[in-house]
Amino acid sequence: MPLKDYLITEKPYYQSTGKEIVHFEAAYADRMPIMLKGPTGCGKTRFVEHIAYCLGKPLVTVSCHEDMTASDLVGRYLLDANGTVWQDGPLTLAVRHGAICYLDEIVEARQDTTVVIHSLTDDRRILPLEKKNEVVRAHPDFQLVISYNPGYQSVLKDLKESTKQRFGAIDFNYPSAKLEAEIICHESGVEQAVADKLIKIAERSRNLRGHGLEEGASTRMLIHVGQLINRGVPLGEACDVALVLPITDDPDIRSALGSAISACA
Repeated sequence: MPLKDYLITEKPYYQSTGKEIVHFEAAYADRMPIMLKGPTGCGKTRFVEHIAYCLGKPLVTVSCHEDMTASDLVGRYLLDANGTVWQDGPLTLAVRHGAICYLDEIVEARQDTTVVIHSLTDDRRILPLEKKNEVVRAHPDFQLVISYNPGYQSVLKDLKESTKQRFGAIDFNYPSAKLEAEIICHESGVEQAVADKLIKIAERSRNLRGHGLEEGASTRMLIHVGQLINRGVPLGEACDVALVLPITDDPDIRSALGSAISACA
């Protein structure tokens, strides 16, 4: 298999929060492009990894950023000892060989870059390589998945409607308190009582969304806190390192979070 290095060989730990697996599998049956919408660190990437493992398909992941060009996705000519050779980009690799291509946080990419996916997200399912004068027809197993954080919407950072409407969408959010505690325990190794305290801290931080914080503590951050605690770092210090300091520089917000941590510790 050309993309055997992109196969996920160990089943990722994932706890379903609704019907997202059923809906994705139904979409995959018709290779419908899918958009995963939700806040940072709520499990979107882990979900894609879980799905790719269950389907037995390679997963090509691209972390989008504002300097990413169309050539970074589709490929470019490079010089080697034998002259000029074409090198496929990650999107082209997935299209040729039938992988799931996951464009993570696509809103971070420039809109003139994301336009290259349009011909792959309708009934054409083709990828024109203009520099190579080639049209790549998508492998029957190819599927495009993007993630999108609605909390980052702005005039400058948002997807075009012409892009959004090409995708089916699955909403993600933070798990219920009980399920989130189970995830923290499994991923970090802390006891249930510690995980319950972290959930209370997270809830208070999420209540500050729109009142000084763009987003509260994510599930990923809580796992990081738990990992520090499991290594012997006191809860308050672990929260400072993995939760408070990363999400805000505002002294008042830090103080409010510190009070919430002290109350829950």
